[in-house]
Amino acid sequence: MPDGCACDRHSHMYLTVSEALARGLSAADPIRDIETLPLIDAIGRVLAEDCISKVAMPAFDNSAMDGYAVRMVDLGEGPAFELPVAGRIAAGDSGAHDAPAGSALRIFTGAPVPTDFDAVLMQEDCETTDVGIRFARRPRPGQHIRRAGEDLKAGSPVLRRGCEIKAREAAALASAGYGEVQVYRKLKVALFSTGSELRQPGEDLAPGQIYNSNRFMLRALLDKRWISLTDMGPIRDDPDVLEQALRDACDSADLIITTGGVSVGDEDHMPRLFAQIGGQTDVMKVAMKPGKPIMFGRRGDALYIGLPGNPVSAFVTWQIIGAHMMARRAGLHHAPQTPEQAVLAEPLTRPAGRQEYRPVVIEGLTPDGVPKLRLMAAAYSGRVALLAQADGLAVIPAETETLPQGHAVPFLRF
Repeated sequence: MPDGCACDRHSHMYLTVSEALARGLSAADPIRDIETLPLIDAIGRVLAEDCISKVAMPAFDNSAMDGYAVRMVDLGEGPAFELPVAGRIAAGDSGAHDAPAGSALRIFTGAPVPTDFDAVLMQEDCETTDVGIRFARRPRPGQHIRRAGEDLKAGSPVLRRGCEIKAREAAALASAGYGEVQVYRKLKVALFSTGSELRQPGEDLAPGQIYNSNRFMLRALLDKRWISLTDMGPIRDDPDVLEQALRDACDSADLIITTGGVSVGDEDHMPRLFAQIGGQTDVMKVAMKPGKPIMFGRRGDALYIGLPGNPVSAFVTWQIIGAHMMARRAGLHHAPQTPEQAVLAEPLTRPAGRQEYRPVVIEGLTPDGVPKLRLMAAAYSGRVALLAQADGLAVIPAETETLPQGHAVPFLRF
């Protein structure tokens, strides 16, 4: 991830994004509790063991095509070849046969290839006759045969612990013979939003009130099978109520996530309250836009992440820092998203000082297939509708003030 200077034009010192991420990750030690689950129930969970293949993959020589198995020694000089067909082997058969020398076997995809047969002809390359097949091209030895262990030999590594068991991982574990696996227990996450101005969608709004978008955004971001979520809802800016909510969350969760109240205003209570209940806090000013204020801390075994209240700031700060802290806490070996290359569809002018994550829309491709990015509004930290219309974030280095049209920029695609 590109990084730049850690100071703005007013010379106040900030952490770079990389420094802030490193400090956050240093506080996010992985959980250790493990459970054993049937593979079908482990899908979506975090693998807690290194897995080696219990079988060769594939387990036996098998046909890659529907066609005919032949012995190379049975073929003459050509130019045409004819063989009688002495039997058939389908997937699930043992591969045993009594085909005499000089004959072929009808074979189907996935069927075992008998040990004395050393090539498979595609059925499209063969002409059937009254007694067998005729073909014009001599096959290569081993043609269309998938050899035992060519994907993976028995005892070879399949997956390392710390991966999320998604579709590809589940297929590999099943093929390797794992009926059950060890996974980390679900990460217990508590979530609440701070702010007396917050109302839930569908409620009537009084003057000065807004709908709570952060709650629903984070609910979507936390919708993972390796998370056990407690949604504590919105909590008004009452120090006594907020303090009790923090105590309850710390007593029950591995990770607490809040939005709002982490800056330096009179109603920004979270740093003081978290310290007041015995937590160790780190309030960081990060040289990033949007974002800047982010807080994390520890109290006992609970890790706390405090995000900004503006929805776009909360989203970007979560994606760039918070999500990686959570992944590490859950036991995932998780790398930050690698930006792809893109170019600007228009010039950029902005004040230097903070690394910027600007919402952008893809506006076509270059002749080389590189996305061309149209910059969205420069002021966007509270514009969640604009965020929903974006295709991703262009990453603008902290020291950059101007970029011409066509200039290459890193692009984080949603």
